[in-house]
Amino acid sequence: MAHFAKISDTSEVLTVHVVNNSDILNADGVEDESVGQAYLKKHSNWPAQMWIQTSYNTKNGTHKKGGTPFRGNYAGIGMIWDEDNNIFYSKKPYPSWVLNTTTATWHSPIGDAPDDLTDEEEAAGTRYVWNEVGQSWDKETPAA
Repeated sequence: MAHFAKISDTSEVLTVHVVNNSDILNADGVEDESVGQAYLKKHSNWPAQMWIQTSYNTKNGTHKKGGTPFRGNYAGIGMIWDEDNNIFYSKKPYPSWVLNTTTATWHSPIGDAPDDLTDEEEAAGTRYVWNEVGQSWDKETPAA
């Protein structure tokens, strides 16, 4: 099965449709995104160029089965299609975060959250949360 993201005029993913592989084969019997786009235009009355193929097996710039990653991430409703970088990514979580176009993921300007919680902190549900004002990773423990 092939998957296609229906894109809005603001590049947001509206939905993802599954299409039979036989419906996206060109005259030579090869899978062809443009054939799938034409098929979806015909059956949905949505512009062909607003259907973008996506891979169910791609996440964070990696193919789950060891194959070639395709367009950064499997598209999901609300994600963004970045035509310039040929990737799908989630909405920016904080104004300061930076997009890594190789992994199609957002990262804080100071790097990943620390990985130094004690066993007791983890048992209590403590986690690191991003503090946009302070530009820092802060520990947060749920109220008892």
